[in-house]
Amino acid sequence: MSSHLILFNKPFRVLSQFSAEGEKSTLADYIDAADFYPAGRLDFDSEGLLLLTNQGALQHIIASPDFKLPKTYWVQVEGDITDTALAQLQQGVTLKDGLTKPAKAERINEPKVWPREPAVRYRENIPTSWLSLQIHEGKNRQVRRMTAAVGFPTLRLIRYAIGPYNLDNTPVGKWHYISPSESLQNEVMQFEAHRKSKTPPSHRRRPSDKSQHRSPGKKVSHGEGVARRPTRSQSTSRSRRK
Repeated sequence: MSSHLILFNKPFRVLSQFSAEGEKSTLADYIDAADFYPAGRLDFDSEGLLLLTNQGALQHIIASPDFKLPKTYWVQVEGDITDTALAQLQQGVTLKDGLTKPAKAERINEPKVWPREPAVRYRENIPTSWLSLQIHEGKNRQVRRMTAAVGFPTLRLIRYAIGPYNLDNTPVGKWHYISPSESLQNEVMQFEAHRKSKTPPSHRRRPSDKSQHRSPGKKVSHGEGVARRPTRSQSTSRSRRK
């Protein structure tokens, strides 16, 4: 194994974690790879692409909106989505936690995907439609809240792509190792170089500075130094340290 990345097609109602939580299915039911952890999250009731890595820098870059890896979703909504609603999604939608950034949104034909278990509830008198939605953010349950805000609740949500990676040729419930793209490798190198270049602020005192600031000729043993310190209120000094 030479890759630091795993691509997994997560089924519906699987937690994006390895640790058990009640009777819910987890990644441990599908993936047997030591020291790999999800780079970002995919909700329990969402399906599709989940990337995992064993490298901290990769995990940060994939999960963080700061690095602007686009995430593309295939969304089945209730109702025949309108051009007005698509335009709203493209311009940005006001949610409780603020305005979303402009997104790429377009109507698509129903994609050829695996059947969901259980299936989406079918209503004879209410049509459904599909759209492709690409965002650069990571707000909690953002896609579902966006489509609801424009009047078309989400019925089924599949993440199709993250940056250059997509679900093509990966059946549901399956995973495989992949190689980081050149652009992703460059991001990691820059991130690591920036982290290594950081130095402690100059005003921070080094451990040896205490002894260097003592007046010459006044060296005392540890016991004498403690005895000559003025009495302080312990509760005050401790509260400042917290």
